[in-house]
Amino acid sequence: MTDAVLRVSDVTVVRSGNAILQDVSLTVRTGDHWALLGPNGAGKTTLLRMLGAFEHPTRGTVEVLGHRLGRVDMRALRAGIGHVDPRHTPSGPLTVRQIVLTGLTNTAAWVPRWQPTPAQLVEADRLIELLDLTHRRDADWEILSQGQRGRTLIARALMPNPRLLLLDEPATGLDLAGREQLLERITRLQQAHPELASVLVTHHLEDLPPGTTHAMLLRDGRTVAAGPVDEVITTANISTSFDHPVRIRRDEGRWSVRPAQPQLN
Repeated sequence: MTDAVLRVSDVTVVRSGNAILQDVSLTVRTGDHWALLGPNGAGKTTLLRMLGAFEHPTRGTVEVLGHRLGRVDMRALRAGIGHVDPRHTPSGPLTVRQIVLTGLTNTAAWVPRWQPTPAQLVEADRLIELLDLTHRRDADWEILSQGQRGRTLIARALMPNPRLLLLDEPATGLDLAGREQLLERITRLQQAHPELASVLVTHHLEDLPPGTTHAMLLRDGRTVAAGPVDEVITTANISTSFDHPVRIRRDEGRWSVRPAQPQLN
């Protein structure tokens, strides 16, 4: 059995007397690529924050990279996790290459007097090429497109060579071309790093990479379905999770949503 990178067991999270998550369980193994799906308020962000070692459960257990939350230094644990937050903003004028390198220091700004090693520079350039940013390597953050910024942040998250990559709605704000470029590069990333596990949060099936292996659907803090992606992303499960009747189609590895009843012209 492949090693578990994440193990969530019967987790409940209560905030101000309200149950945000209820009896949620999830196991992510090396090489798995999970999608967390559900409407607003379903509990996706809370679950992702626990997977990223930012929050503790009220009840139940969460093990991240073999360490149980509550028994480990959370900050040290986060060093082994690549967390991609599209709302991240670098501090100060930085180029793409510099931003990617700040993944080693886990800072928003360039650390004074710190210098990367030659090997670290080579790795940064490899990731920049992998994310199709070589032509923008020396460009300032301020002039990048939204899609280029998102791919820069993925490269930054990969600099420490994490075992786990968390992607929080990475396609937010992207136009059609930007989304397709992002998904193409995520696919290349999965192929280049077969040992990497990932969890991607989104509201939209169209934002899922074709390499997605598993999915969890949430509604009102509870699990609607979880497991292999083709068993979970079905017309019945998606309609239940989003409380709206739809039809689900998959073509060449990509998902799309249609009205439950065909629309008349």
